[in-house]
Amino acid sequence: MSPLLLRLLVLILVFAAVLLAIEAGYSYIRTSRRTGRAMNERLRLIQRGVDRGRILARLRRDTSSAAWLPGPAGRIVVRLERLLAGAGLRVPTSRLLLYLILGAILVFIIASISATIAGIALNAGKLLLFATFAVAAGFGLPFMLVLRLADRRRRRMVQQFPIALDVFIRGLRAGHPIGSALELLTEEMADPIGSEFGIAVDEMTYGADLKDALQNMADRCGVDDMQMFVVSLSVQGETGGNLAEILENLSRVIRERASMLLKVRALSSEGRMTAVLLSALPVLAFTALFLINPEFYLDVSDDPAFIPGFVGLLLLYAVGFFWIRRLVDLKV
Repeated sequence: MSPLLLRLLVLILVFAAVLLAIEAGYSYIRTSRRTGRAMNERLRLIQRGVDRGRILARLRRDTSSAAWLPGPAGRIVVRLERLLAGAGLRVPTSRLLLYLILGAILVFIIASISATIAGIALNAGKLLLFATFAVAAGFGLPFMLVLRLADRRRRRMVQQFPIALDVFIRGLRAGHPIGSALELLTEEMADPIGSEFGIAVDEMTYGADLKDALQNMADRCGVDDMQMFVVSLSVQGETGGNLAEILENLSRVIRERASMLLKVRALSSEGRMTAVLLSALPVLAFTALFLINPEFYLDVSDDPAFIPGFVGLLLLYAVGFFWIRRLVDLKV
């Protein structure tokens, strides 16, 4: 065999070996990811041998920290806690607020020190700019990220819930009691809804009533379909009847409602996207431009009309933000 032919054969074998190795690695990664998606976090903790009580304490958020706050402050903290629960974040609300406030203060201090080192004389206008930049970068952007995580997780649960309801109905028709049918959901459903039902099952194991455990789950998730599911179970428990048939009708209603919701979202997509851009773009543009070219704002901060004009601009943005949120908050 000639050396040229031998070299060509070796190159072909090396190419085939590399190609097979890449294919095997891709198949392994795809299989492992599929397996990971098919198992929720609660089951992974159980497989590691973690106690059920510790699992419940780890996965469930405590929403009692706002009970002592008066008036609007308590309502704001309760809404923030529900937002964090919807985003799947386990960090306590007080600690998260502390991190955000400290982050904004740190950004303000760094900006002020950097301006002093650069020889920029600080005045009220520049301090107002630095404070606004610190709030936008240290508080506003992380808060937008939390909103995005909560919205994505909620949409995932809305998609999963009709499937979970069908699994629950099949469990009831197979003769399982309600508790066992709920346990079946914790084993068959992926996150986030699998772990949420798991929390409800663990609460029932430690003495909570069925209605209370499911109501807590519905409050945590913020999904209207879960509220209808809890009401259906409560009414059936008081009046009797075929629970599987009731939930089958509920599943059909939820799917029809989801279909109508998708049509409404498609028709209002332009308005919702405009609302997102008008809400997020000013914060992102201000933060990015201040980082890239701070002189764009600092050069005009000495003008006497800067402070009242800038404060009025911030107030107008706040009014527009809440007004746009009201306009695009469609109820179906």
